[in-house]
Amino acid sequence: MSVSTAIGQLSASLRNVLVGEMRLVPPVAVTILAPDEPGGDQRINLFLYKIEENAYLTNQEPTVKPGRPNRVVPAPLSLGLHYLLTAYARNDPQTGNATAHEILGEAMRVFYENSVIPEQYLENDLKGARERFIVVYNALDPEELSLLWGTFGRPFRLSIRYRVSTVQIDVLPENEQPLPQRVRTIGVPGVQAPFHPPVVLEMTPNSGSVGAALTFTGEHLDGWQATVAIAGQTVLNKALLTGNAFTATIPAGLQPAFYDLRLDISGLFRRTFVLEVTA
Repeated sequence: MSVSTAIGQLSASLRNVLVGEMRLVPPVAVTILAPDEPGGDQRINLFLYKIEENAYLTNQEPTVKPGRPNRVVPAPLSLGLHYLLTAYARNDPQTGNATAHEILGEAMRVFYENSVIPEQYLENDLKGARERFIVVYNALDPEELSLLWGTFGRPFRLSIRYRVSTVQIDVLPENEQPLPQRVRTIGVPGVQAPFHPPVVLEMTPNSGSVGAALTFTGEHLDGWQATVAIAGQTVLNKALLTGNAFTATIPAGLQPAFYDLRLDISGLFRRTFVLEVTA
């Protein structure tokens, strides 16, 4: 379960991973700053620059609250977070940005080997969350990267984008609802032993023009309800049966052809007949 502060705590957790797993000598600082904020000459920086909603997960149906089977809660707000990973180091007169590249490569190794943030690096409120926090490399288009740096008016630096998903923020307790009461429906006629289920044995005739009557005969039909549909049109709708025979009429609007006629007797017996509609 994630609290509303989950976004900030996830950023701190990513920093914990880098601090705990990077093996550079001497160690470098790990910051969570915007590109235009000063943070030291030699460091690796995480910048959260985009948050997107996972519409599929957010639009799920309400579910039973864990530990409270009599309460239902709306689906949590589900988010994907995009981070810019940038290395900073003083330029060498001969090797230029090589030191920054070393720092960046080491940070990429750490995220590659810890693509699911380990539990020990998660901030306290994220420990035990139902979701896993997955770190995925997400290549940036050079033009998009240039626009990002141009926004801050800073010289371009090689950067890597990572997407972390899925962060779920739960709704407040006042948005919970009680679980609806279950309704038990007892229908008629009663089923008593010995039970003889309804059966339709025959449809006559099996062809005819629009408006012609069709007769269905069978056994144990008395007291049940019949539904008949032809080409998506309901001819009989839960008609109460008396005796072991009943009729239905071929509906208007059907062109001469063969059609499936679907028959249902109170959900206990179903059968499909082939009906030829003639001119």
